[in-house]
Amino acid sequence: MSTKNDLIQPDKGQTATDIHLVNKDGVDDWAKKLSAGQRSALKAQKFDGSAGQTAIIPDGDDWFAAGGVKDPTALTSWCMARLGEALPAGIYRLADGDPGAATHGWQCAQYKFRRYKDATDDEGPRILLTKEAKAIDLALAEARAVSLVRDLVNTPAEDMGPAALEAEVESLAKRFKAKLEVTRGDTLEQEFPMVHAVGRAAERKHAPRHLHLTWGKEKDPVLAIVGKGVCFDSGGLDIKGASGMLLMKKDMGGAAHAIALAGLVMETHLPVRLHLLVPAVENAIAGNAFRPGDVLKSRKGLTVEIGNTDAEGRLILGDALTRASEEKPELIIDFATLTGAARVALGPDFPALMARKDETADALLAAGKTVDDECWRLPLPESYAEWLKSDIADTNNTHNTGFAGASVAGLFLDKFVGDGVDWAHFDTFAWRPTAKPGRPKGGEALGLRASFHMLRERFGKD
Repeated sequence: MSTKNDLIQPDKGQTATDIHLVNKDGVDDWAKKLSAGQRSALKAQKFDGSAGQTAIIPDGDDWFAAGGVKDPTALTSWCMARLGEALPAGIYRLADGDPGAATHGWQCAQYKFRRYKDATDDEGPRILLTKEAKAIDLALAEARAVSLVRDLVNTPAEDMGPAALEAEVESLAKRFKAKLEVTRGDTLEQEFPMVHAVGRAAERKHAPRHLHLTWGKEKDPVLAIVGKGVCFDSGGLDIKGASGMLLMKKDMGGAAHAIALAGLVMETHLPVRLHLLVPAVENAIAGNAFRPGDVLKSRKGLTVEIGNTDAEGRLILGDALTRASEEKPELIIDFATLTGAARVALGPDFPALMARKDETADALLAAGKTVDDECWRLPLPESYAEWLKSDIADTNNTHNTGFAGASVAGLFLDKFVGDGVDWAHFDTFAWRPTAKPGRPKGGEALGLRASFHMLRERFGKD
């Protein structure tokens, strides 16, 4: 049930300010219906119906708003986001039609990360009314999930280390009466040896651990969601430069996505047996840090030669994916801020998607287009797997050709996914370097809504 504090509320005829949506093609015809004074107000604000424009138009003692959109008859997730940012606090409704998908951007536009900053400049919420009351709960849940990803990624590593990630998953477990198993210390070294090796150099406060939440009926199909939880990545002994290290608080962005997606699965009661797995570490530098040239054992039994300690995310994911595969899942989805190569190829806005099955990839791509959370598929070519060969171990964790870095990282992960398991991998940036309407600079959810809507379609939840 929606509350008085929700940014999307049911339209029960309450007093609200109208919003008129127009585009450049229709703005002149629409303006003809206005008074001369109102047209002058539009002109003064240089409003011509371009997408993202906003205007406030006097109407006697009151006023209404206008917003420029690409197509007023086909609203998207982000087409009203600028209105959600720019309009004064108050209650609004569309003068014609219903906001539909645009409710998402309206909410996301009002996100602010306030943990370390005075919030006295917050003027209050902009509430949008909708006649589609049944859609409100889902719209609210998705926006909360996006805000959670943003909050977790935006929080600096000192306050978002492995213990803080554990607290987030523990809170989720309590909320939905799920079971949480935390593996650390000597047991972690035995059961998740690569997670332990990557995280062992961190001080005790940020000691490594493996988080495993389970929820749902045992008879339901098993869904495993895995997230890379590198809470800070110095690069290890293959240390990053200052510019490369600056944003490494976001290297747990995969874990943030996984936690948020698991929350959506449970909140919407998808009929699955859920396994959320988050290996949580800090890749630090100390006398006991793992080294280039070391050979690590893995949970699966494969030995891994370390070609580069800065390719640590795939190591901890390898152990987690092995554990997920032991449940014989119908599907594994993992999220990771894994490679710079994916960003070079696709930029910050498109998460790279790799999948074993075309059907799964196609479903994720289609869902992403539908909800304006597009992904882009990259291949997993078997011919490139030979680049991971090691002279002394079963595999290396890196290759030295410089080619196809994202795909080769995906091929490394593929070694640790069980035979025949349907698996999809998101190499996501989890960050927005420049702001767009509804999408402020900072932590960002990319691939989250695509995955969630694919899961709803796949597991038959209306």
